[in-house]
Amino acid sequence: MAIRIITDSASDIAPSHPRVTVVPMTVTFGETEYRDGVDLDANGFYELLVEGDQVPTTSQISPGAFTQAFEEATADGNNVVCITISSRLSGTYQSACLAAEGFDSRVFVVDSRNVTVGESVLVHRALQLVDEGLSAGEVAERLNAEKGDVRLVALLDTLEYLRRGGRVSAASAAVGGMLSIKPVVAVRDGAVEVIGKARGSKNGHNLLVKEIQRGNGIDVSRPLALGYTGLDDTLLRKYIEDAGWLWEDLVEELPVHQVGPTIGTHAGPGAIAVAFFSD
Repeated sequence: MAIRIITDSASDIAPSHPRVTVVPMTVTFGETEYRDGVDLDANGFYELLVEGDQVPTTSQISPGAFTQAFEEATADGNNVVCITISSRLSGTYQSACLAAEGFDSRVFVVDSRNVTVGESVLVHRALQLVDEGLSAGEVAERLNAEKGDVRLVALLDTLEYLRRGGRVSAASAAVGGMLSIKPVVAVRDGAVEVIGKARGSKNGHNLLVKEIQRGNGIDVSRPLALGYTGLDDTLLRKYIEDAGWLWEDLVEELPVHQVGPTIGTHAGPGAIAVAFFSD
C-alpha cells in the first residue's frame, strides 16, 4: 500500500512538494489571518514583518484540518505518516493525534521534537525510508528512534524580534543591538534554547561552526538542510563560503530552505540555520 507523508508548514517544506502534503499553520497580523504558504508566502510575510509595526502571532493547526488531510490521503488508498512541529513548541502534534484516532492503523503521527529545517530533515528521512520499502508503521517507528539524532543550530541577526515576542527584555535587546550581539540558538529536547552569544557576525559564525562540530560529526547518509530568514539568502551563502571546509567532500549539494512565518516571527530576518543527523 502506498504511503503519504503529511507535515505542517512549520517544517518549511514547499507546499508544492510532489510527495508530501503540507497542512498550513496560521499567521495573524492584527485582525488579518493568513494560511502559511496558501494566502501568504514567505516573501510576503517578511515584507509585512519588516515594513509594518504589528507583531504577528502564529496558531496551531486544528484537529479538523488534519482530519481533512487524512481523509483525502486514505481515500486515495494511502497509509499516512504525519510529522509535526515539536509538541513543546505548539499544540499541533496533539491536534494530529486527535485526528488520527478515527483512522485505525492507517495514520501514524510522529512528534519531530524539532522545527523548520530540523523538522524538514525528518520529513526527508521519512521519504528515504519509504523508498527502502518500509511500511507506514515501520517508518514511524524508525523516525521515533532516529529523531534524537537531529541537530538544529541557528545564528540570529538581532534580538529585536525575540523582544517583540516577549522572549527577551527591551533593555537586553537594546544592549544587544548596540554591541552587535548575535545569539546562537539550538533545539534541544524539543525546545529552543539560547546556547551562546557572540559580538559581531564573524564571531557568530565561528560559534555556529563550533556548535556544529560538537558530537560525533555529520551523518551524510541521512538528510541535512540549511535555512535562512528574510527576503534573500545572501548571509547564508556567505556562511557557506566561509565554512566551506565543513561540507567539502561530504555532499555535492546543500539543500537550502527559506524559513517561513512560524519561526520567522521570532527569529526575524537575517538568521541562518543548519540541521543534520549526528553520526
